[in-house]
Amino acid sequence: MSKRVYLDYSATTPMKKEVLDEMLPYFTEKFGNPSSIYSFGREAKQAVDTARERVAKLIGAKTNEIYFTAGGSEADNWAIKGIAYANKDRGNHIITTKIEHHAVLHVCEYLEKNGFDVTYLDVDKYGLIDLEVLKNAITDKTILISIMFANNEIGTIQPIKQIGQIAKERGIIFHTDAVQALGNVEIDVDELNIDLMSMSAHKIYGPKGIGALYIRKGVKIHSFVHGGAQERRRRAGTENVPGIVGFGKAALMAMENMDHHINHLKMLREKLIKGIMEKIDYVRLNGHPEKRLPGNVNMVYEFIEGESLLLSLDMVGIAASSGSACTSGSLDPSHVLMAIGLPHEIAHGSLRLTIGDFTTEEDIDYVLEQLPKIVDRLRQMSPLYENVKGGQK
Repeated sequence: MSKRVYLDYSATTPMKKEVLDEMLPYFTEKFGNPSSIYSFGREAKQAVDTARERVAKLIGAKTNEIYFTAGGSEADNWAIKGIAYANKDRGNHIITTKIEHHAVLHVCEYLEKNGFDVTYLDVDKYGLIDLEVLKNAITDKTILISIMFANNEIGTIQPIKQIGQIAKERGIIFHTDAVQALGNVEIDVDELNIDLMSMSAHKIYGPKGIGALYIRKGVKIHSFVHGGAQERRRRAGTENVPGIVGFGKAALMAMENMDHHINHLKMLREKLIKGIMEKIDYVRLNGHPEKRLPGNVNMVYEFIEGESLLLSLDMVGIAASSGSACTSGSLDPSHVLMAIGLPHEIAHGSLRLTIGDFTTEEDIDYVLEQLPKIVDRLRQMSPLYENVKGGQK
């Protein structure tokens, strides 16, 4: 196998060389602890401060509103638990959706076992929430609304500004998991009325193991890790300086490259969707046709199993996903696809292809050459498909 095509950018992205180059000195000659007062430490602290400024600028935040974490899941955990426990004197009700990442859903389930009530909003067939249903779900005990910016499986983008406005008018804190949206959508936390936002570096061509939580100044939240004065006493532990530097460089590049990045991904996405629709029958697009991430192509291929499709694609060098990378070991159908109303047998036939900066038109052509042949071969083994072809359905 010589040809390799990576189409799983929602799972992770390759780190860009410019990011790695900026990180490398902080593993070796610039190894100081940012908390140390001598020059080695001051050098590392300056690098952390610069990275914080870059991440803040990408989302229109103030520098002192960015707190580095070990990734997006930690940021989600901190946001939800931290707000819940810091504001339980005001109420114990949280609103989220049925299609959140498990880093949100499992935290909510944990809080339910510890005295909190959680409302899980339904979504429509595109994965969008109903704003009127959100308004009606609010009670005088609601302290937090946590709704993801863009879905990691189907790519649907929620009406974040309107959600934030509803929360603001009712005096409720609004958190959004923007791990998939960061770098793929223009974000201004003030304009969008966001109080807390989770981010991850490895989704924007930065390193793994580093993320951040935006916390609007004045929001009441508990500290997440105790034992040191780092991150303004809210998240203890010696900073991951190389990771933070890499996140900052990735954020800077995302900001400078935003327009080209989005246009490139959209062009390839539309080419891929159009090609699949033309070459393969019994397929449908999951998620909203327009309000979706620029690089997301999630489709159902009826009469075949997504896992068989994945393995067959891998044999010809194409890396894809049947859903979230964080649940790839599960045989259960995706909770997101079930929430948008797909039956079990249909949900199992879904495939997520996600495009990134390094994807080329030749890569898309290769997928459009291989995918129809694989789907056709797998369907030849499906009695259901044979019945449909024979007009017996």
